[in-house]
Amino acid sequence: MKKLIQTFPEQLAEALEFTGKQSFKPLDKHINNIVICGLGGSGITAKIMSHWLSNEIKVPIVLVNDYTLPSFVNENTLVIGSSYSGETEETIFAMNEAKDKGAPVFCITSGGYLAIFCEQNGYDIALVPGGNPPRSAIAYSLVYLTHFFQFHGFIGNQILLDIKSTIVLLQNENESIKEKARQLADFLFGKVGVFYSESKYEGVLIRSRQQFNENAKYLCWSHVIPEMNHNELVGWGGGDERFAPVFFLTPDFHERNLFRFEITKKTIENKAKGSFLIEAKGHSLVERYLYLIHLVDWASYYLSELNNVDIMEIDIINYLKSELGKK
Repeated sequence: MKKLIQTFPEQLAEALEFTGKQSFKPLDKHINNIVICGLGGSGITAKIMSHWLSNEIKVPIVLVNDYTLPSFVNENTLVIGSSYSGETEETIFAMNEAKDKGAPVFCITSGGYLAIFCEQNGYDIALVPGGNPPRSAIAYSLVYLTHFFQFHGFIGNQILLDIKSTIVLLQNENESIKEKARQLADFLFGKVGVFYSESKYEGVLIRSRQQFNENAKYLCWSHVIPEMNHNELVGWGGGDERFAPVFFLTPDFHERNLFRFEITKKTIENKAKGSFLIEAKGHSLVERYLYLIHLVDWASYYLSELNNVDIMEIDIINYLKSELGKK
C-alpha cells in the first residue's frame, strides 16, 4: 500500500497516456440524464466526478450505491458502472437492470463479470490495471471516466489538463504532503476523527472516511458546511476531548460558507480542546481535490502504523461476501 500511495502521481500519468489512445463508439441516442453506479473504493469516483462536472455538464447526474436504478432510467439515460473487481454484487444488479431498460451502458473495471457483460452486449468498457485493492485505483477510474465524458462532448478538456498539472504539484509537494500527513495521523491517534469542509468537497470527506476505515481500521465520520450548521453543530453540545475535528480549507469557499467555517471551527475547538487544519494547495478544484486525497491517503498509512494494524487486511468484508454468497 505504501508503494501504491507513493506512486499516485505516476498512476495519474499512466492513466492519461492510456486514455489518449482510447476511443469509444458514438452514443446513438440523445442523453437526458446520467446514472453512475458503484460502491466503496469504486463508487467514490462517481461522487468526486459529480462535483468536478457540476459547473460544466448540462445534464443531471445521479449516483446509485445500491442494487436498483431510479424509475426514470430509460433509453435516454446513460448508465455507468464502476467496479474495480467487476464482481460488485450491487453494481451487477444495477447494470443488468440498465440493460433491461434499454439504456446505453459504459463500465470501468479491471475484469470479472462486468468485463464479460460488456463484451457480450457490445458495451464500451475501460479496463483499469488489476490486482490491487480497489481503493488504490482511484487515479485510473477518475482519469478514465473524465476521458469518457470528454470524448462524448459532455465536457471540454480542462479537467484532463488540470489532472496533468496536478502530477507536477504532487511531485513538488511530496515531502510537505507526507509531513502534514504524519501530523494528521498523530492528531487522530487514540481519538475519534471528525472531518469537515464545504459541500463541494464532500468527495474528499467521504474518501477520507473510507481510507481511514480500511487502511487504519479506524472509525470516524464527516459532514459538510453549510448543512451541518443546521443539525450536527448542536450535537457538539455533547462534544469533548475524545473527538479530533479536522477542517479542510480551500480558497474557493463561498464567502458565506467561509464565514460559517470560521464560526464553526471556533465553536467546535472549544469543545474538543483543539482542531487540525488542512489548507489545500492547487489552482483548480481538481488540483485541490487530488492534493487532499493524496495527503489523506498518506495519513491513513501513517495511522495504520500507529494503530499497529495490517493495512491490506479486509477480512470482515470477505466474510460478508462469503455469507452473501450462500443465498
